[in-house]
Amino acid sequence: MKKDEMREVELVIGKILRVGVVVSATVIVLGILLFFINGGSGYADGEWPRRFGVMFQGVFQLKSYAVIMLGIFCLILTPVLRVVVSIYAFAKEHDRLYVYITTAVLIILVFAMVFGYNG
Repeated sequence: MKKDEMREVELVIGKILRVGVVVSATVIVLGILLFFINGGSGYADGEWPRRFGVMFQGVFQLKSYAVIMLGIFCLILTPVLRVVVSIYAFAKEHDRLYVYITTAVLIILVFAMVFGYNG
């Protein structure tokens, strides 16, 4: 990979991280504002959305806890997307070792999210 191409990939990675953090922070702040506007979470006491479908349904119903959880989910996905872009960058450089290592990191992240989600 040429120096200009590598610089471009680094800029894309930086932009992904910045946009991911800004988007997730914005969604979380909107959820907090909804909490104060609606006077609560939108769920019964001690309850919150525990599945993605319920979370997205709650977001469309403007339930504050669901919106906050969506923001946290976006924040969690930001570094995962960075790992995916890194795999692409290492593949373009023909650096097989780092492609394998970064792919292993991605697999570990996905397994951790799946097992964490399923409890």
